[in-house]
Amino acid sequence: MAQMRATPATGRLAVCAEMIFRDLPIEERARRIADAGFDVEIWDSRNHSISGLAATGATFSSMTGYSSGSLIDEETADDVVRTATELIPAAVELGVERMVVHPAELIEGKAARPAYRTTGQMWLTGLRTLEKLGELGAEHGITFVLENLNTMVDHPGIPLGRAKDTLALTEELNHPNVKLMLDLYHAQIGEGNLIELLRRALPQIGEIQVADVPGRCEPGTGEINYPAIANALAELDYNGTVGMEAWAQETSQLALDRFRAAFTTSNDDTPGLAGTMPETSQN
Repeated sequence: MAQMRATPATGRLAVCAEMIFRDLPIEERARRIADAGFDVEIWDSRNHSISGLAATGATFSSMTGYSSGSLIDEETADDVVRTATELIPAAVELGVERMVVHPAELIEGKAARPAYRTTGQMWLTGLRTLEKLGELGAEHGITFVLENLNTMVDHPGIPLGRAKDTLALTEELNHPNVKLMLDLYHAQIGEGNLIELLRRALPQIGEIQVADVPGRCEPGTGEINYPAIANALAELDYNGTVGMEAWAQETSQLALDRFRAAFTTSNDDTPGLAGTMPETSQN
């Protein structure tokens, strides 16, 4: 039986279909997530049947927005825009609102061309590339969101990857179709001070992604006080999407329950105290 849509204290809730219910086909994952009341996020749409995903009836909130090239590399920056253009039809068919890009190219999560020093040329190239993506997004009603990354654990060798860098780029560009994908998992590892970061970045945020530290599992499994994060977002009147991009520590259903509990209002309007759904799956 389908659950009522989650009513988060801060906006809509979404779940990355690549990281939970992993023993199921991607279309069934999307159905499970949607039936639980969440929007759906996907990574590389080229790996999936777009018509099959669209037929699930799920609401798709974001997907990876390029397949080659680096925003900050003069030699390959045009590949970012070219491949983003190629992915637009899939995004339009799925009704995706946000397409995710990174400060530099990733191949299986690793830096394609590791660099450990940032240059002014990287900065300028990144700005020019983001401007082109903003124009592309405006043409199709899509927002490109620049995701911050951590270089200490998951993505060494990614220049301009910290939240303060991605924020500076989007602020400097100031384009309505280019925003931040503010990933709090990455920010906690690289910078911390998350609530102040949210306050500082709020005007530029297109979406927030969450996972706990260490382990990159669902909220409630690590050191981040996500109910406090939800309270801060409510105080800031954030009404955008919060997406769980996290592995399930135990079962996928429990991961959804913990995510909902951290970000959904209860009868006393306090985030983090909402009742959880009965566990119906052991995936």
